[in-house]
Amino acid sequence: MGAQAHQATQSARPHAVEQAWYVVDANDQVLGRMAARIATILRGKHKAIFTPHVDTGDFVIVVNAEKVKLTGRKRETKTYYRHSGWAGGIRSTTAAKLLDGPFADRVVRNAVRGMLPKNALGRKMLSKLKVYAGPEHPHAAQKPQELTLD
Repeated sequence: MGAQAHQATQSARPHAVEQAWYVVDANDQVLGRMAARIATILRGKHKAIFTPHVDTGDFVIVVNAEKVKLTGRKRETKTYYRHSGWAGGIRSTTAAKLLDGPFADRVVRNAVRGMLPKNALGRKMLSKLKVYAGPEHPHAAQKPQELTLD
């Protein structure tokens, strides 16, 4: 065995991370597969400098969230719950009602949120996700790159 130089593991610093912007068209994309790819990008696992305790991820803009595809009978049977905080204040709705209503973005947002860490860092990563029901978004100044999902 020859003498080898010691190589320390590189750890990303929060101020040194360069964040890009990506735009994803959710039209006819399967919800879970799309959400998994988005969560990977928000977390930063697609970068060589990925560090678990540092937010190394990029920003993601999702357009056409109302046209996302759910497989099987999930559109009618998948149920979302929320609670008002009061006794007996639980409310439920189906994916179809959410997608057809004014809050179609919540389906995509909830799917991605379930795939991120459940802590303060995960909430910071989720704040980099911008979801819009229609084809328009106000982030043209950031020059987002088109992200194709395989």
